[in-house]
Amino acid sequence: MPHEPHVPKIDPARRPAPAGPAADAPGNPAHREWAAAGLPEPDLDVIRGYRLERLRAQLRARDVAGALLTDPLNLRYALDAPNMQVWCAHNPVRYAFIAADGPAVLFDFHNCAHLSEHLPLIAERRPARAWFYFESGPRENEHARLWAAEIADLVARHGGGNRRLAIDKCDAPGVAALEALGVDVLSGQAFTEEARKLKHPEEIAAMRRALHTAETAMAEMWRALEPGLTENQLWSVLHAANIARGGEWIETRLLTSGPRTNPWFAECADRVIEAGDIVSFDTDLIGPYGYCADISRSWVTPGRAPNDAQRRLHDIALEMIAHNIEIAAPGVGFAELTQHSHALPEACIPNRYSVLAHGVGLCDEYPAIRYREDWAASGYDGVMEPGMVLCFEAYVGEAGGAEGVKLERQVLLTETGTEILDTFPLALVPASAAAS
Repeated sequence: MPHEPHVPKIDPARRPAPAGPAADAPGNPAHREWAAAGLPEPDLDVIRGYRLERLRAQLRARDVAGALLTDPLNLRYALDAPNMQVWCAHNPVRYAFIAADGPAVLFDFHNCAHLSEHLPLIAERRPARAWFYFESGPRENEHARLWAAEIADLVARHGGGNRRLAIDKCDAPGVAALEALGVDVLSGQAFTEEARKLKHPEEIAAMRRALHTAETAMAEMWRALEPGLTENQLWSVLHAANIARGGEWIETRLLTSGPRTNPWFAECADRVIEAGDIVSFDTDLIGPYGYCADISRSWVTPGRAPNDAQRRLHDIALEMIAHNIEIAAPGVGFAELTQHSHALPEACIPNRYSVLAHGVGLCDEYPAIRYREDWAASGYDGVMEPGMVLCFEAYVGEAGGAEGVKLERQVLLTETGTEILDTFPLALVPASAAAS
């Protein structure tokens, strides 16, 4: 028999505030900053309805009964019901069943049903049954079977005879338990990524606010940057400013200085930054409303002017970003962008970045557009569409070189071309940021 959940009653007096920065929060400086910048408040109800329907349209188009979502970012997209997202990314204690034509059922962590009570798109809230080893120990398979019985019952009730279920993430015992009950399990990654790739204008309004918060935090970083500061100390400024404005977390720790900037992908450490060092960073910031601000800049630390080598690397990165954005437009194929993309100097090719461009929304998303050198091994084609947001990347550092430069811009594809969403200065010494 499927598990019959006990759903605790919710006291309206203890109802939590909706997710995202509250419009009446006087202690949040972002509201004054957004107002001064002329950035309107996004309509979260429109965003939520649009996103859930985008996902259901994918399910109907691919002839599945529904989706079972465990990835915290997919849960956020479908239901806008975040809860301890980083922790839940490695402890699958929350999941949701989304019927293609039927209800959305959220299975939440222990005693957490009240957290989503303000969200009308969720038809039912149930306590989740966590069956992974940390929670279940040697009873993992037993608990997985009980979990699967409850999911299979939802498929039977709402699938209209269709037993196909898209799942984004699930360990082997869960898949086996569902299949033993006659559920046809499919990978749900294509469903969710295709749904998430096109943004509603209200999503763009939320993203503009997230970017503004990121750039406000970057200005604080620039003002804080001085010789003697460690990389970790400088990076903490971005975290603090983001969180104070209703932001959520930062996905990586990609800030390095001086010789640690080449090659790329070292994360920040206790190295002491020296005058004249390049400091390169990638925000990878999940800001207000859960939207990602993914932009990169490289600065020269005050105390010494940029040298010729630093300026040369920076000029190459600027040219690369501008060239590749110029190619982008609705109707342009991923392979076409790759074919006509900016060519790095030969000495910089071994240290090239992993992609020329990638999608972005609640995090880095589909597509990933590759370099010519990587196309045969990992490239795939597709077409740019209005409503996509792409981050254009450049890392320029010679193999064995002293330093490297990282730049990245966040770009909206419109009906007629492109709009660059980020506005923070690209200079090695961003003087105008000091007063922002």
